[in-house]
Amino acid sequence: MTIARFFRGTKLKRRLTHLAIVVLPDEAAAFQAYRLLHHHGISPENLAIVGDGYSSPERVGLLAPLHIACQKARSFGVVAACSGTVLSLVASLISTPGWNTALVVLLTGILSGLCAAIVGGLFGFLGEGSTASIYRHHLNHGRYLLLIEGPEKLVHWGQEVLSNYSAPSLP
Repeated sequence: MTIARFFRGTKLKRRLTHLAIVVLPDEAAAFQAYRLLHHHGISPENLAIVGDGYSSPERVGLLAPLHIACQKARSFGVVAACSGTVLSLVASLISTPGWNTALVVLLTGILSGLCAAIVGGLFGFLGEGSTASIYRHHLNHGRYLLLIEGPEKLVHWGQEVLSNYSAPSLP
């Protein structure tokens, strides 16, 4: 699976990098694949093994699904609450203002924030959170992940090398 990611560098320059994640059955297979990629010219700084005795999922940026959902819910909620409050304030200024204008503006901001937080949480769980949960499931069952990260050409080269050396499974 290839995922486009942005590295945080300077604000003006952002490098588009790609990530391939390969699930391997045991530590020996993960280390053998790592050595094979290194032998074919892929630098260790572009490779990472995740699993027992190697890098942790958090260290390589594989967050827990609940954490991803909470981040999405928070960001969606804040944006919607602010925009709902501003739009409600503008609408109340255009219409005839009354004693309940402040209450309407406040309630609109709160309700839009809550609705957006729910939507953001769902997007977090069903989007990035579901992908993270699949990889965490593999890790919980004793498998290992080999991550290849870098420019698109390097990631495709790594995938090609691994596919050339993988044995087909028997029926």
